[in-house]
Amino acid sequence: MIRLSPQMRAAIQRTMLPLLILLSGAIIVLGKADQLLFDSLRTTVSDGVAPVLDAVAQPLNAVGNVVDRAKMAVLTYQENVRLETENEKLLHWQQTALNLDAENKELRGLLKAVPDAALSYVTARVIANSGGAFVRMILIDAGTENRVARGQAAITGEGLVGRLTEVGDRAARVLLITDLNSRIPVTIESTHAPAVLAGDNSERPRLLYLPSSDAVKIGDRVVTSGEGGVFPPRLPVGVVASIDSTGPRIEPYVELSQLGYVLVVDYGLSRSLPQPLPPLARTGRRSKAEAADGVTH
Repeated sequence: MIRLSPQMRAAIQRTMLPLLILLSGAIIVLGKADQLLFDSLRTTVSDGVAPVLDAVAQPLNAVGNVVDRAKMAVLTYQENVRLETENEKLLHWQQTALNLDAENKELRGLLKAVPDAALSYVTARVIANSGGAFVRMILIDAGTENRVARGQAAITGEGLVGRLTEVGDRAARVLLITDLNSRIPVTIESTHAPAVLAGDNSERPRLLYLPSSDAVKIGDRVVTSGEGGVFPPRLPVGVVASIDSTGPRIEPYVELSQLGYVLVVDYGLSRSLPQPLPPLARTGRRSKAEAADGVTH
């Protein structure tokens, strides 16, 4: 290794700046003198450096693309999660809106169903359906607290549902027109022929005691006759759907398996029905009459 004396280093430092200045001036002069030379030089340098820069840029671009794709995948996943959550909320609200719309339509139908002969009426919600092979009843959330009574009619906007058979303080049972124990005096609207609508726990009750076999035909409307003092006349019941060996079968106007609300109507006729006997009070002591009878004997 060559070691320079301090004097030589000082001389080089003193001459370096003027040399650089002279070199810069020469380059400027040459650049002004021959622009094409310098353009050619720059082009040559660019051509030589371009493959190196391209080779270095490709891995960097690949890494950048991978990073961008990873970011896009994360953003897409987050967006999918957000959309799924919003979709669940929308489906929930849609179902709620559909249920409310169905209830509103049913309640509006009940408002149109109040007959002129009604003394009073109560809108009740169906809270249980006892439909089965042996019984056709529904349970409603109205009782004596709502001034409903045994024997009152349950109807909808389409027609007759049944009548109340058991009434508690806050709930009551409605015997449907399709129940085996249901017997309703009716009439054929077109011919005015009287009959009895008898349920047999099937979807279509039948007509009994028709005056003649040609008194009814398929498509005839059936309404209540008002006889017997249970229902007022001309309540819609159903339409004759078929005639078989057991007699004419009636398709009820009301879809009894899909009841949501019913109208309990007081026509003032239930008071004429016999009321059920109250349960006997059981105490551990004999009555005064029994005690007197025991003394007598």
